[in-house]
Amino acid sequence: MNENLSGAAENPLLDAVIAGYLGVDITPGFPLARPIVSTAEFFRPGRLIETEGLAFSLGGVVANTGLAMKKFALDVALMGRVGRDALGDIVVEKFRQEGVASGIAQSPDSRTAYGIVIAPPGRDRIFFEDPGCNAVFGEADIDYSLVARSRLFHLGYPPLMKNLWDFEGEQLVAILKRVRSLGVATSLDMALPDADSPAGKADWQRILANVLPHVDIFVPSLDEILSMLEPGEYAALLHQSGEEEIQNSVSQALLERIAARILDYGVPVLMIKCGSRGAYVCTGDISKLNAATRLALPVGNASYQKGWVDCLSSEPGRVKNACGAGDCAVAGFLTGLLKGETIAVAAEYAMAAGRDNLYGVDALAGLSDWETMTAGIARNADPRKD
Repeated sequence: MNENLSGAAENPLLDAVIAGYLGVDITPGFPLARPIVSTAEFFRPGRLIETEGLAFSLGGVVANTGLAMKKFALDVALMGRVGRDALGDIVVEKFRQEGVASGIAQSPDSRTAYGIVIAPPGRDRIFFEDPGCNAVFGEADIDYSLVARSRLFHLGYPPLMKNLWDFEGEQLVAILKRVRSLGVATSLDMALPDADSPAGKADWQRILANVLPHVDIFVPSLDEILSMLEPGEYAALLHQSGEEEIQNSVSQALLERIAARILDYGVPVLMIKCGSRGAYVCTGDISKLNAATRLALPVGNASYQKGWVDCLSSEPGRVKNACGAGDCAVAGFLTGLLKGETIAVAAEYAMAAGRDNLYGVDALAGLSDWETMTAGIARNADPRKD
């Protein structure tokens, strides 16, 4: 550890390393005036549905969270894997234009991940996802000399990355433990696996029991964490919710029970993304986080706190796409923490970034810069301000 940190001191510190899932999202557009129909009616066999344009954009945590944090004026490094194919070439060229392509590897013997995202007006998204070479992403893809120069290591979507969830999360645990040994804070985002896939049938309670003791900041969605920690309850809620978002059917008692289980594993900072309901934010013992890492959360934070942060209402007629909203919310949250905000204020930035994401044709186009978001948060805190 001393050798790595000594080497880090010779180079400027990075704010964060963002690693994990990377691919391409292909999203048909729908006219905003299109009437809202049930999912069953929308997908009725034989029906023709007229679309409007096609968004072709980078997807996954490396692109969405990583490039959003770069847009928020942080110094970030990215680590991901694509295939040596046409889609992979497009991904690498995009990152090259952003000046952050050095950590993106191309696999000659596997394909680039892609997702077809169906997001009709008034309905949550449906994904057709091919994880491609993300399945083989693992410990060998992490440049620990670069991680040692950073303050935060954020990894996303292990349920879609077989090497990371297989063998009860063995490789993921190894990565997080090594990052922690460098004095770098660890952050983890999740994904909702296909229930009928091997990942969907894995023992996620056991995997999380192994992984979460090595996680400092955990930012799953409500669907993801319920499906993993309370699969029976999750199935019942899906049936109960029907066409509606599941978060509207989740009781406060269930949410608090889930949060308590996560904190009991030793996670100091938890943000559960709850869609239109906002986010539920909790803290465990954050003193250990400050003592062991370079993240240095402000003194104004307190251990063992919990509460809601409301989502921000979107402007009518501006909403174009919800792809990557959760990833952008995480980018706002992590950036706030890295810029020295309290956890509560960082959660407000999460809501602002998640809302602004809706205004772009892809995950990043609608995002404001950090100064604009800061001004908006100040106006929300004091409506008398112009």
